Amino acid sequence: MTQSPGDNQGTPRRPLRLGEILVSRGLLTAAQLEETLNRQHQQPGKLLGEFLVEQKLVAQADVTAALAASLGIPFCRLTERMIAQDAIALLPWSFLEARNILPMNASGDWITVAVADFTNLQLLEEIAAKTGKRVQCVAAVADNLRQVRQAFAPVHQQPAAAQEGPGHDFSDIVDEINEGELSVVEDAPQEEQQTQASLEAAASDSPVVKLVNYLIRKAVERRASDIHIEPNDGECRVRYRIDGDLVEQMRPPFKLLPAVVSRIKIMADMDISERRVPQDGGITVMVQQRAVDLRVSTMPTKWGEKVVIRIIDNNAALLKLDALGFSPGILARLRSTITLRSGIILVTGPTGSGKSTTLYATLAEIVSDKRNVSTIEDPIEYNMKGVNQFQVNKKAGFTFASALRALLRQDPNIIMVGEIRDMETARLATEAALTGHLVFATLHTNDAPSALTRLVNMGVEPYLVAAALRAVLAQRLVRKLCPHCRLQKPVDPAMQALIYQATEAQTDLEFVYTAPGCARCAQTGCSGRVAVHEFLEVDEGLLTSIGHSMDLPALRRLARPRGYQPLLFDGLAKVKEGLISLESLFEVIGRVDDTIQPAQQQQQAA
Repeated sequence: MTQSPGDNQGTPRRPLRLGEILVSRGLLTAAQLEETLNRQHQQPGKLLGEFLVEQKLVAQADVTAALAASLGIPFCRLTERMIAQDAIALLPWSFLEARNILPMNASGDWITVAVADFTNLQLLEEIAAKTGKRVQCVAAVADNLRQVRQAFAPVHQQPAAAQEGPGHDFSDIVDEINEGELSVVEDAPQEEQQTQASLEAAASDSPVVKLVNYLIRKAVERRASDIHIEPNDGECRVRYRIDGDLVEQMRPPFKLLPAVVSRIKIMADMDISERRVPQDGGITVMVQQRAVDLRVSTMPTKWGEKVVIRIIDNNAALLKLDALGFSPGILARLRSTITLRSGIILVTGPTGSGKSTTLYATLAEIVSDKRNVSTIEDPIEYNMKGVNQFQVNKKAGFTFASALRALLRQDPNIIMVGEIRDMETARLATEAALTGHLVFATLHTNDAPSALTRLVNMGVEPYLVAAALRAVLAQRLVRKLCPHCRLQKPVDPAMQALIYQATEAQTDLEFVYTAPGCARCAQTGCSGRVAVHEFLEVDEGLLTSIGHSMDLPALRRLARPRGYQPLLFDGLAKVKEGLISLESLFEVIGRVDDTIQPAQQQQQAA
């Protein structure tokens, strides 16, 4: 058998050097290597890898990978999906930052750690001593390692880290920016001098494009619902709305704000030369090989334009009603109602309370090849098979009202109206329900009974509301407790008394749960959100009351014997289960003592 010289067991193979590995991988030619080595000899003290990166002959990642290969160490370009939070918890966060390392996985006696300084044997021994495990080292680029680690930083540390600039979330973007490339708008006269051409040029600059793309991609990855880009006196901050709360992500240089806003406006087909009035636009982008719709809103402030981007993932998994946190009683009543052939079923709550998700899950249960199911939306948030979905276009005059008027000539069986916003839409929806159509819609009210009076206040006659309305579902989203660090604690006696009084002696709460935070929930104490509901089914007795223009307190009083219970009841049931905390519930629905006075007034009136 023929052997190569390197296969001779008597002659150990010499490890390849950095330059040889780069040449063998086609990243550098032999001539470039020889020329670089000659230049390096003229500058003693500088490593070959540093010289190659400085001369822009090879990327830092390629140099790191080649150095790791020369030592027999695996190299990895890190992403958040590679990291197990259980492993991160094995080492103090301050140690991870100081040594620029990131645990990737821990199993049995081994821990795998991404390390920038992978030639430092003392560091590996230190990791082994702190964890009590054997260490598997993985080489990583320093900047890449810092960026991925920051995604797992405790919430209270994230803003400070983001402010530090280079070496954190956007260091690879900011480092490329020449401070002279962008002009800073100091006051109104200078602002007017900044031409549309200069804004377009700045917005098309590579670092600005990278920063905007990064902000959008990161928000989608973290399942944020909104991106806020907010200017202030000499500073700019970026916040994501995650699980209902705004969380600061970074503070880009203030000088970038005009270019960043212009870049977003160009993407959303908005007027970049107009910065004195609010504007709206839309973008469709591809993130992780799927289409994501972005709704963009800009508004001028004293220090520049604020931008809010609503993220709508059309291809997100469509949830079923069973997965939306309904109590068995409310879910059974809702399913019974949606089998009706005609009438209006409303879902109410503030913006961001999950109304659209509930409506889509409802439609998914009743869609059929035998029925013409159509929706009018702004925007279309989920793509549904078997459903005709129409997008509102205000600029073209295609509003909710005009779309609903046209849709009634399309022989529909079931209609979903994204939102009833005005008198015309409310009347058309009512007329559609009275002519044999089942209509689903959303409405902005504080609770279910308020929807009845809201329709009347919008101009629909009480007798028409009474004849058309079948049920109202009100809901809110409350942060769920992290199941991994959840702890039980007793309820304060004074709070027990308030809850007992507010629920009319129906709820006796002795213990609640709290979560101090852990590595799995990024020290937030919460993990996702769950809905709390109240359901009002309109029967003949309520129909008569509505027809006589009864006021809201009276409607609430009449609804209670018919099975209606306020949001507080469903919320307290989920508190008892340990799904949510009492504090989070009150943040969403208001303090419990706010409920007592209306309840007492209803009892006195009765």
